[in-house]
Parts: sequence; structure tokens; C-alpha cells
Amino acid sequence: MLRIAICQLNYTVGDIEGNTQKIINYIHAATEKKCDIAVFSELAVCGYPPYDLLFNSAFVNDCISAIEKIATSCKNIIAIVGGIDKNPGEGKPLFNTAFVLHRGQILHRYYKALLPTYDVFDEARYFEPFYEPLIFEYHQKKIAVTICEDLWTKSLDQHPDIGKPLYHYDIVARLLSQHPDVLVNIAASPFSYTQIKHRYSILNETQKQLNCTLIYVNQIGSHADLIFDGGSVYIESNGSYTCKFFDEDLEIIDLEKPSFNLRPENTYWYIYEALKLGIKDFFQKNGFKKAVLGLSGGIDSALVAILAADAIGHENVHALLMPSQYSSEHSISDSIELCKRNQISYNIISIKSVFNEVEKTLLPYFQSKNPDVTEENIQSRIRALFLMAYSNKHGHVLLNTSNKSEMATGYGTLYGDMCGALSVLGDVYKTQIYQLATYVNSEKERIPINIIKKPPSAELRPNQKDSDTLPDYSILDAILFQLIEQQQTIDSIVSSGYDKQTVEKIYQWLYQFDYKRFQAPPVLRISPKAFGLGRRIPLVKKITS
Repeated sequence: MLRIAICQLNYTVGDIEGNTQKIINYIHAATEKKCDIAVFSELAVCGYPPYDLLFNSAFVNDCISAIEKIATSCKNIIAIVGGIDKNPGEGKPLFNTAFVLHRGQILHRYYKALLPTYDVFDEARYFEPFYEPLIFEYHQKKIAVTICEDLWTKSLDQHPDIGKPLYHYDIVARLLSQHPDVLVNIAASPFSYTQIKHRYSILNETQKQLNCTLIYVNQIGSHADLIFDGGSVYIESNGSYTCKFFDEDLEIIDLEKPSFNLRPENTYWYIYEALKLGIKDFFQKNGFKKAVLGLSGGIDSALVAILAADAIGHENVHALLMPSQYSSEHSISDSIELCKRNQISYNIISIKSVFNEVEKTLLPYFQSKNPDVTEENIQSRIRALFLMAYSNKHGHVLLNTSNKSEMATGYGTLYGDMCGALSVLGDVYKTQIYQLATYVNSEKERIPINIIKKPPSAELRPNQKDSDTLPDYSILDAILFQLIEQQQTIDSIVSSGYDKQTVEKIYQWLYQFDYKRFQAPPVLRISPKAFGLGRRIPLVKKITS
């Protein structure tokens, strides 16, 4: 019976030495557990995605040397490790490679065939595809090796039915005639709240097609915008086992021995854990310790405060409460109550006097103008000034609290509430935030219920409500989802029952305010289509429909 170790690890991009040592440590652990094979994820040595570090020749040479070092630790075990190899022939200079290592040697190399160039991926920028399957024999088993996208040969547009072919080359079809006993797929598959269901559809379909054991090893961790959930899996015709999500894991699989376990099904558990990991790794991998944020009394900043406290510890999170003359009394009291319930330190700094001085200073230049959004933006920018001053003086990293609904419609102030080093909720719609708040409060009321129940407001003018400017969030988010995630046309959305004027206005906002998003912090990606790398819209353009 073949014994395989699934090594699901959190790598740091560029930390070749640290990643290498972690891989070696897990090889030793798998050896002690008498495993025959230890499997690691795609580009494990350098971390995924390395982007243009791959153009650095010293970086590439270090990655190759690391593979040679790892091979020396494989004395009584085979390791399958993701790395990079040089292409001596024509085409791009590198291969995305799965190395099969044993007793100080590289036994086999498999070069990735299908290089994704959609959404957040741009692998064809760096790698040359190679269209040759790898099957090697070990302990009388035929083991095939593939890398991530190699199995995504068909689209999932018509999910749950497997859709049309995405590529001309189908490695699974090529493997059919060779009858492998085990298919190993090493991956770096980013999280989205739809991805997990799609991923297991692909893996189950592949396992059925080849009628063999399937071992899928994904990485976990976050690299600013991209979050990797893990969820590595072993699939047999008579059972399956899924590793932890959002955590490192070492699982030992005995082939042909049925295994069963259950995956969590709550979508908001996945989203919350993904956001928490995104914050945690942003701080740990960058060497940051403490966070500061503005706490307004609204649901967005309340959720970010709790996420940050869970990710890096409540003792490392500080809030500034910055009331203006338009702030309601309960906004302050609600924020104080949230801080007390979650052991978050805070200060109260009124912006009223500063705002009055700014108005007085600008009066000679604004005399013939009526108050408008200018005065609202000034308040937002004063708050950002205080937050950044606190950040600089105390060495705290500022977390941004804007949501996806606001970012999509331009409902935010550049150099004001759009400030921050990391956008925690920039890929989370307002309606989803209410669902997350409900999830957070499911066992204990960590967010005061008044914060959840009160109508959302920026409180930058008397009796202001978000609904003064924006459609109801249930309508707004549904239309935005169809425009962004589903890339639907105005006509198709109107035909599904939405008011044409409303749809056209939202469409106009979406494309009008790209210039703001170009200057926004990096967004933690939890959806199939986030602002940032996965949505590349020209900054200067003309969009008519």
C-alpha cells in the first residue's frame, strides 16, 4: 500500500531560504511517519505568484539551487515539489515545473502545459508551455503528475455541468490511454466564495474520467490581494478526504483505504476566514505588528475592527473615533461599546474645530458657492489626516474600511476614507457585510445590534443617509453583481426586471470612477471578480453601453 503525505503549507513569495527549510522539515516529518511520497504545491520553492521576480536571474538561480538542496533531504522518500526550471530552447525562458526528487537526485521533471492568462493569472508572461505528460512507476504504481490549470481543461460557465473546452490540449484525455493508478496535481488555486465548489467539480470529474486515485495539493496563505485557502484533497472512487482550510496541514493518505470527512458549508465562514487570513499574512509577512482604523459607528468599520482583532490580536488593534458636528450620539456610544466588548483600545478625537478652521480659511475662496460635497470630503480628509498621523507616530498600519458597493459606485473620498495600506472589505458587497455581521454575532453579540440595525450613513451632513445618493443596497448589489461578476449587459439586466434608468446610472458610476480605484489600497480578493488584477479596465476610455 502506497503512503502519501499531503503537505499543505503557507509560503512567503521570495523567501526561497525560508520556504526551502519548511519543505525540508515536512519531508523529514513525512519520513518519520513512514510515507513513500510527500507532495507540495505549485511553485512552492519561490511562493506563488512570484510575478516579475522571475525576470531576476539571481532569483531564478536561487530557486534551482533550492531544488537541489531539497533533493538531498529525500533519502527514503520521494518528494514532488513545485519550482522553476530554465528553458534551454525557444520560447519563454522558464518552465513552471513539478520536480520528482529522490536520494539527492531529480528523477523526473514535469513542465506545466496549460498556462492561465485570465482573471488574476498571467503565467504566459513568464513560462513556456510543454505538452508532454509525465508518468513514473513507484512501488508498482503508475503515478501521473500535473500542475493546477492542467486539469482545468474546460470552463465552468455552465456549472454544475462541465462547459466548453478552454484549451486545444487536454492532458486528461492524453492520460486515459496510459491508465495511471494515481494522479497528483500540485496547485496554487486562489480563493473565491465560488471557487471551492467549482474546484471540486473539476477534481471529481477528473477522478471519474481516469478512474484512479487523485491527490490534489493546494497552498494556503495570502499575498496582499490573493488569498489561498488550501482545501487539498484525496479522492478515491469509494471515498475522499479534504485537508484543513486556511491553515497549514500534513495529512497522511494510505491509498485504497477509504476516507471520509465533511467540509464546512457556510459561505460566510469561508469569507470570514479568508479575510482574517488576508489580514494576518499581510502583517506577518511584511513584519508589521499593529493596526489602526477609523471607527465610525457603522457596520463596515465595526466588522474590520473585529476581523483585525481576530487576525493579529485585539491588543494590536487601535481605533480612532472622530466625531463631527453631524455625528449622532449613538455613533460614538456604539463604537465605544464595540471596543469594550472586543477589548480594542481607542481614542476619541473630535474633528469639529479643525473642520471649522478649514472652512474659515477657505471662506474667501468659496464665498459665492453653496455648501456641497466639498465640505463632506473635507471632513473625510481631516479624519484621514488624523489616522495617518497616528499611523506614522505609533507605527500602526492603517486598515481601510470601504466596501465593494462604495468602491464600485465611487461613493468614497480620495485621500479620505479611501486611505489605507490594505482594503479589507473592498471585495465585499454591503449586503454581504450584513450577512458577515450576523455570522460574527451567531455565538455572541460582538457587534452591538444597533450598529447592524441603523440605516447606513456617512454622517457628513445633517440627517444624511446612504439612500439619499445610492439605490437600496439590495438592488444596488444585485445589479453590480451582474455587471462585475457576471459581466452582463444593461439590456440583459433590465430584461431580468430592473429599472432601466437605475441600471444605466449604476453602469455609469462603475466606469466613471475607475480613476479612484486606481489609487485605492490593494483589495483582499474573496469573489470571482475583484477590483485589481482580475479586472483590468483602461483608466482613460469611452464606454457607451
